[in-house]
Amino acid sequence: MGHIKKKRPRRGSLAYWPRKRVRDVRGHVGTWSQLKDLKAPKLLGFCGYKAGMTSVNVIDNRPKVPTKGEEINYAVSIVETPPMKPFSVRLYSQTPYGLHLISEAVADNLDKDLLRVLIQVKKRNSTLLELKAKLPQACRVAVLCHMQPRDTGLGKKTPEIFEFPVAGGTLDEQFSYATSILGKDVQFSDVFKAGEFVDAHGVTKGKGFQGMIQRFGIKLERHKAEKGQRHRSTMGPITPPRVGWWIAQSGQMGLHQRTEFNRQILKVADVKTMNPNPVSGISHYGLVRGNYVLIAGSVPGAKKRLITFTHPARPRKNLHWQAPEIVALSRRSQQG
Repeated sequence: MGHIKKKRPRRGSLAYWPRKRVRDVRGHVGTWSQLKDLKAPKLLGFCGYKAGMTSVNVIDNRPKVPTKGEEINYAVSIVETPPMKPFSVRLYSQTPYGLHLISEAVADNLDKDLLRVLIQVKKRNSTLLELKAKLPQACRVAVLCHMQPRDTGLGKKTPEIFEFPVAGGTLDEQFSYATSILGKDVQFSDVFKAGEFVDAHGVTKGKGFQGMIQRFGIKLERHKAEKGQRHRSTMGPITPPRVGWWIAQSGQMGLHQRTEFNRQILKVADVKTMNPNPVSGISHYGLVRGNYVLIAGSVPGAKKRLITFTHPARPRKNLHWQAPEIVALSRRSQQG
């Protein structure tokens, strides 16, 4: 038998272009989902470190599925979520060119680890009283937070810094909430609850420089092709004399910014209530030592990579916003 060509659509959406490496391996958020029906103010996102994947057995509680009430198996992602600590409150005003930073107020006692990143406090900083006087000029209240990787099993000390908007209630209530959490620990359960759906922003695994077959999934050439099998046939016509951007070519694959939409939070737990660690630890991560969440399905990125969770930007109408009951959590060894 000769070689059978696959009849399927090519891989690689042209919506993602150019395919080059990101400058920072953190999940950045382009647009924040503003919750208009939110009454009490809270942060619009949270961050965690991807530990790995496992499986759970749950009782299916979706109302319109054939397996309702039966025990089914889910693949889940384990994301360790140590508490974040806000250290600065910011006010923004709306201008014709976008948001403009009015001023910010930094907490008095900064963590020792934060000084590894934040070398000095800029002179534009104000006190909380001065910042509150500028509140009528503002349209958005935001909080600068830093991670606490010492509380995890990563073995690192340098924290990452993120900015999260505050939504819900009036602008005065948002400012009061932001000042109340300044310098205090914020838990994942303060932002999200079990059963909610979130968007997971992260950076995918890096694959390096790959050919066009691996990168875009185009067809192999016939076995008697002169230049070889693993390349595309033509790059376009003679006229116009240029190569289109849509032509599949070799290049960087992986390490791109991606977002997984509508991932359900199955469980918000800690190691004491439900231990997710195998006896030998999670492969290429170690031990989850504190708080963590179980996310249905996969999230982008390699292990130990930072994932940013936000409220869903485009939630579907048929989503069931109630977490199923977890019967068993697999803790089998991941080392064969």
